[in-house]
Amino acid sequence: MALSETDLLEAGDAGLLELFRKSSPGAVPTGPMEGTGIVRWGGSRVARPLARLVRLAVWRGKVFDHEGYLSNRLTAFDILAIVAQVYKGPSLLDDRDCIVIDYSRISLAARGVRDELRQVGPDLYLGVVWLFGHRAGWFALRVPEIGSAPAEPTEAAAGQAE
Repeated sequence: MALSETDLLEAGDAGLLELFRKSSPGAVPTGPMEGTGIVRWGGSRVARPLARLVRLAVWRGKVFDHEGYLSNRLTAFDILAIVAQVYKGPSLLDDRDCIVIDYSRISLAARGVRDELRQVGPDLYLGVVWLFGHRAGWFALRVPEIGSAPAEPTEAAAGQAE
C-alpha cells in the first residue's frame, strides 16, 4: 500500500527519520507541488489548527522548473517567492543522495535554510528542513490531482500530528 500525507502526519519524528533514511531521492519534481507542513509543536490539540493556518496563510507548496530552480507558493493567493537552487547531493542527515533545495546562494530571506527531499511514494516526497545546519522540521510535497482545488490536510490527519 502506498504512503499518503496522512501516514506522514501520523508517523512521529522517529518514524519520519526512519522513512527518510530508507528512501531514495527519486526524480526531481517539475511543476507545482502541493505542500503540507508536518507540525510537531504543541501536540495533537493544536496540530490541526496550526496545519490549517500554515496552509491557508503561509505556505502552500513549491513550483519546480526544469532548469534547477524553484519558488515557494505563499499565502492563499499563491504568490511565488523565495527562490532556491535544486540539485541532487548528499543529505546532512545521512550523507546519502537526496534532492537538495538550497536557498543559501539566491535568497536573502532564507539564506540559512536548506530543504532535502526523498521520494516516499508515487507522487509523494518527504522533506526535512534545516535551519543553519540544525534539523528544524518536516514537510510533504505531492503532485496535485488534475482538475482539483488544492487540498488541505484532512481533519483526522492533522489532528493526529504531534
